[in-house]
Amino acid sequence: MAHFAKIENGIVTEVIVANDAEWCEVNLGGTWVQTSYNTYGGVHYGPDREPDGGVALYKNYAGVGYNFDGIGYYGPQPYPSWTLNTQTYIWEPPVPRPDDGGVYEWDEATQSWVEVNP
Repeated sequence: MAHFAKIENGIVTEVIVANDAEWCEVNLGGTWVQTSYNTYGGVHYGPDREPDGGVALYKNYAGVGYNFDGIGYYGPQPYPSWTLNTQTYIWEPPVPRPDDGGVYEWDEATQSWVEVNP
């Protein structure tokens, strides 16, 4: 069994577990494309969450509301200033998130990361 995403006008509207895309199309109608929850950023990961050299299907695991352009799945744009990395299909902020162990939220108005008090 595998995961398949129903694609309508380039948007994922449903994700199910089934035998194959043909079964989905015959029995449920529409266009279905396989997706893998082991794929993130164009890399396939094993059960230990380490890259394992497996086939990375369509850049990322599909979710309802995600976009699909025939190359990969990607989520909705989180903020207007963020850009889609065309290699990983992951949205990136204009300023990298601080890597100091703190918890941060993006502030679109100031185009900066703001630390959240725990």
